[in-house]
Amino acid sequence: MIDLNLREIRAFVAVAQTGSFTRAATRLHLSQPALTVQIRRLEELIGTRLFDRNSRSVALTAAGRELLPLLQKSLYDMENVLHDARALGDGSSGKLRIACLPSFASSVLPDCIRSFARTLPGVTFEIRDVVASVVNQLVRNEDVDLGVTGGEVDDPALDVLIAGTDQLCVVCPRGHPLAKPRKVKLADIVRYPLVLTAAGTSVRAVVDRALADADVEPTLTCEPTYMMTAVAMVRAGLGVTVLPGSAREVHAEPHLVARPIDDARFTRPIALVKRHGRSLSKAASAFVDVVARQLGQATPDRSHTSRIGRESHKTALRPIKSIRLE
Repeated sequence: MIDLNLREIRAFVAVAQTGSFTRAATRLHLSQPALTVQIRRLEELIGTRLFDRNSRSVALTAAGRELLPLLQKSLYDMENVLHDARALGDGSSGKLRIACLPSFASSVLPDCIRSFARTLPGVTFEIRDVVASVVNQLVRNEDVDLGVTGGEVDDPALDVLIAGTDQLCVVCPRGHPLAKPRKVKLADIVRYPLVLTAAGTSVRAVVDRALADADVEPTLTCEPTYMMTAVAMVRAGLGVTVLPGSAREVHAEPHLVARPIDDARFTRPIALVKRHGRSLSKAASAFVDVVARQLGQATPDRSHTSRIGRESHKTALRPIKSIRLE
């Protein structure tokens, strides 16, 4: 097995291109004896002389001429690999895989990516906008680097990097009785048919707990998976729905309004998570900082990741700001 290294290939190409050991040594910032040692070692490894040299000139041998284009291509390929590897290491390129709640994907996430791209434009994003249970599964299986999930995170396989809350709102047509007050109560909401997101979504989990705690049995008309579908069903007059205050789906609906629910139980926990025991790339760490700034929170300290992952459940950070829906 021939053990070629990058220094020897660079030395050979430099001498061949300059036609001089002196000029090649200057180009490579080496002493001439050090360069001579590298060329001699390369010739020993290949088993043939590569240069004919005398006191006045240096010329490639026949073997050297045959080898030059091959080693030039190898040098080009290896230097590109090193460049790409350094870019991955410093976070200036690569792909960042994120799983997140659809409400986050359509509200905060685009602003985060735009802000991130100002400093690291070479990083691309793979986005999986899915319900909370799937977010957790994708992070747990390491199919993504980061996840924005909803609900309490009690999975030991996940570390919480940022925690916050999202206030839920009732969404109804402008002429609906619930549109009149600035805030509504649970007792007012359950008087009307409900369109609730399907079981397994983080919003539905919050609503179900609040209804069970109040010992209330609502009238359900539809149970879609996605918020946009729930909005469309409200628009069609099939009932009212409950959505996060950060959801932007209602903005495109001039005939619908959102009213805050005056009940502390209608608060959805939100968390940015990663796989426990796995370090983040520099690009992923930089993106976490962007998300923290976008949500108005202090930049997380990731010097003790496992500690953060456990204590974040106990210490609530500043809530995620709800977006005004009308």
